[in-house]
Formats: sequence, structure tokens, C-alpha cells
Amino acid sequence: QMQVVESGGGLVQAGGSLRLSCKASGYVNTSYSTAWFRQAPGKEREGVAQIDTEGTGTYADSVKGRFTIARGDDEDTVDLRMDNLKPEDTARYYCAVGWLSAEETFAARPSPTYATWGQGTQVTVSS
Repeated sequence: QMQVVESGGGLVQAGGSLRLSCKASGYVNTSYSTAWFRQAPGKEREGVAQIDTEGTGTYADSVKGRFTIARGDDEDTVDLRMDNLKPEDTARYYCAVGWLSAEETFAARPSPTYATWGQGTQVTVSS
């Protein structure tokens, strides 16, 4: 059974950095696209970044140049490096995986279906 578990969230001051990790089990990491989403209180869930099976990253405009998604040294892990964090980045961050084509990212419409979601990790950025 496919599962993903997120880690790495925490409290950081504006301008600081965090690295989130999404660890997979029950499937081969490189066979699936992995995406990070976030949801702040009172707001809709939004896609943040996605990496496809070739290692190509897609980013939301709000995080371009600040966030980097990459496969970790552990082949079962996908990391989201977040630099120059802003208070508006405060949210619960979720990892999701899906057997998707390179075009089927969180930005596509209709939205693709992700097979598995994690429970999330909280990121809080203080001003």
C-alpha cells in the first residue's frame, strides 16, 4: 500500500529557510510524480511544487525562485527546500503522489488525481 509521510515543518522567522521531506513507502518513488500542496486556515488548498518522473520541477508563481523541489539522497524521499520564507507561506503542507504525465501538474485543469496524500506538516513563518 502506497504511503507518504511528511516531515520538516516548524516555526521560522521571515527570511529564513526550511526543508520539508516527503518519504514514500509501498512504491518506487521515481515511478510517480510527487507534489507539495499547502492550505492555510480559511483558504483553499493550493499547489506549490511538483516533480515529475524525469526530475523536472513545476512551481506556483508565488514560490518561484524561493522554493526548490528535488529528489533526496534517499531514493524514497522528495524534498522541498523553502528559502526566503514569508508570513504568507504559513500553512499546513501536504505531499501527494500520482501516476501522472509531465503535463498533469497541480496547475493543470481539470486538476489531476493524486493517488495518495500525507497527513501534512505545519509551517509557520513569523514576521
